[in-house]
Amino acid sequence: MKPTLLILAAGMASRYGSMKQTEGFGPCGETIMDYSIYNAIRAGFGKVVFIIREDFEENFKGVFEPKLKGKIEVDYVYQEMNNFVDTAYMPDGRTKPWGTGHALLCAKDKVHEPFAVINADDFYGKDSFEKAADFLINQCDKDTSAIIGYKLKNTLSEHGTVSRGVCEVDDMNLLTGINERIKIYKKENDVVFDEDGKLTVLKDYTNVSMNFWCFHPHVFSITEKLFADFPKNNMDNIKAEFFIPYIADYILKSPESKILVIPTSAQWFGVTYKEDAAGVKKSLHKLIDDGEYPECLWA
Repeated sequence: MKPTLLILAAGMASRYGSMKQTEGFGPCGETIMDYSIYNAIRAGFGKVVFIIREDFEENFKGVFEPKLKGKIEVDYVYQEMNNFVDTAYMPDGRTKPWGTGHALLCAKDKVHEPFAVINADDFYGKDSFEKAADFLINQCDKDTSAIIGYKLKNTLSEHGTVSRGVCEVDDMNLLTGINERIKIYKKENDVVFDEDGKLTVLKDYTNVSMNFWCFHPHVFSITEKLFADFPKNNMDNIKAEFFIPYIADYILKSPESKILVIPTSAQWFGVTYKEDAAGVKKSLHKLIDDGEYPECLWA
C-alpha cells in the first residue's frame, strides 16, 4: 500500500497577510505545495490529503485540482473550530481551530495507511520525501514513527532569527526529546541561540524539526484520546493550541513506542513574512537551473 501525504493547509497566514497556501512562487505559478506533491509522487506516495478550511475550499480546489488530475489521488479534510469539541467547552471569543495536532485528528476518517504530515508553506526538498517514503513503506508500524531531521545550518534565515525544535537523539538514532530554541542566528562562524541574554553555540549539523512527521494511522486513536480534555482544560485560554509535538511527547513516554530520527541533507526554506517571498523564488530558480526540477512542474 502506497503511503499518503497529509498537508496542513488550514492556517490563517495572519503574519503573511494573504493566502500563501495558493500563492505562486515557481516560474509557472507553482505553489510551495506543488513542489512537495511533486516530490511525493516521485518518491512513491499514492495520495495527497489537504487539510483546509471550508471557507476557502472553492479557491483552493480551483488551484490544485486541474493540475493534479490523473497524477495522484486527492482528498480533502476540513479543519473547523468545533471539530471533535464539545460545544459546552468552546471558549467565548475563540476564532480559529486548535493547532496542528487538532488538524491531524481531523484527518482521522480519511487516512488509513502510513502517512507523512507536513506544513503547506515549507519547502522540504527531494531527499526528505524519498527517505520518508522508504520509512513508511518498509519500517512504519503502530509502535514506530519517525521525524525527518534537518541540519540546523540548512534551516537558517538571512533576514533574522528563527525558532527551531532541537532534537535530542540517542545512539540508536531515536528521538528522546525536542527542545524549543528561540532567537537562533548565525554569528560570525557559529550558530547561536539567545536565552535571556546568554548566547549558546549550537552545532551546524544538529538535527532540528521542521514539522515533517511520519506516522502509522494508529496515531489517530492516540491523538483523539489526548485531545479529548484539551478544550475543557483551556477554556480560559482562547489562543491555546494542541500541537503535534504533544502527541510525539506522549509516544516517547510509552515504553513500547519509538520515534526514529531520519536525517536529511535537504535545504529547507519557507514563507512566514512577505519579505520571504523573494528568497523563496530565488531558491526555486536555482534548483531548476541545477536540474532538480523542470521549469514547469506539471507541463
